[in-house]
Amino acid sequence: MILIAAVFAVLQLANVTGRDTPDTKNYLSYALSLRGENKHEAAARTIDYACAGRASVARRNQAVDVVRFHRASPTRRVVAECRRDQWRGVSARLAAGETAGHTVPFMPPRFMRIFEVRPGYPVLLVPFISVLGVTWGLWASSVFVTVAGGVLVFLLLRTLRASTGAALAGQALFLVLPCGTTAMRPMTEGLLLTVTLAALWGCALVLEGRARAGTWLVGGSLAVLFTVKHSQALFLGLCLAGVCAVLLVRRRRWDGPLRTLGVVAGCGALATVLLAKALRYPSESESLQDLLTGHFARPDRARPWSEFLHLEVAFWVEWVRRQFWEPLFLTALVAAGWGVLRRRPAFAGFLLAAAGTGVLNQAGHPDINIWGDRLIVLLWLLPAVGLPLLLDEVVRPGAALGGTVPGPSRRDTEVAR
Repeated sequence: MILIAAVFAVLQLANVTGRDTPDTKNYLSYALSLRGENKHEAAARTIDYACAGRASVARRNQAVDVVRFHRASPTRRVVAECRRDQWRGVSARLAAGETAGHTVPFMPPRFMRIFEVRPGYPVLLVPFISVLGVTWGLWASSVFVTVAGGVLVFLLLRTLRASTGAALAGQALFLVLPCGTTAMRPMTEGLLLTVTLAALWGCALVLEGRARAGTWLVGGSLAVLFTVKHSQALFLGLCLAGVCAVLLVRRRRWDGPLRTLGVVAGCGALATVLLAKALRYPSESESLQDLLTGHFARPDRARPWSEFLHLEVAFWVEWVRRQFWEPLFLTALVAAGWGVLRRRPAFAGFLLAAAGTGVLNQAGHPDINIWGDRLIVLLWLLPAVGLPLLLDEVVRPGAALGGTVPGPSRRDTEVAR
């Protein structure tokens, strides 16, 4: 397990820069602000990082361009143009008094408010950028989060009594599938994947009789998710509570560890809604206007919900068409679903629910142009965990089948008496 993590980390040295996205600037400036830097200092360091990444990509692209490979390096020109473009907008907004909050005003205040309510990832960045600087700090934090996700897949599979080889395969799959690629980009998605895996591990612990540790792990994961992206905490809490309810109905009894787990998950979802309203987080209607107005670059839509539903249908028709064109993803989902249902049917509901939050996340943002299907990336957790279980079924048919739903523990029975 350690060897796989170390090899992965070394391979990531090939791309220290150039992984950032427009969202990275917002999270980095937030982290620099938490470290005590003022708006101008945070803007300067963030813009320098973003422009260096853009220049790195431009230089690499030119080096393999069959027409322009012999020309001078574009680094200075790209950096100069990037800094000029970025500072133009930031300087104007700072001069206009847009200095509230932690983030640098790269975009209109309504858009920046979306990032202001996500302190979890910037808090994670602070120690890394404080010790290693911006460039290496962001790289190291991405490696840390991604490697931690792979380790959690290993621990989850071992908890489900998969073989060591299958668990190592799951760790490797998480790192090489799009979930690992996305986690390595300096955005919240990597932390979302890792914390969601921690919640899944908690569910597996409950199924294997370690109810207290598993329940605490699920509750803690939902609390962390609220600080990273509160909509994900809501989706995951609701989905896990729903799975617990279904399993309890199948058992025809409403006591034991599963009831406790369901209550914790449901309370986590309810607390997310109440806290979001109390803290005046951006509502779903605000998110809808952000989507339909191009990040508030155009006037608000008068009939947003009808336009949203039209876009929703069109998005999923196009998404399915593209999946049929390159059916690797759908094939992996079907195979992984079969593997977990065959090997660990009780856990299958939790895995399908957690992975399905990626579909809910994407459904809330039906934009086909968002890079790399990153919003639906949580769905890749199903192949990362389910395919190793399918491998185990092939190699060790019939071993450790079932995944029974736990009844009351011995301690619970004694307390009841």
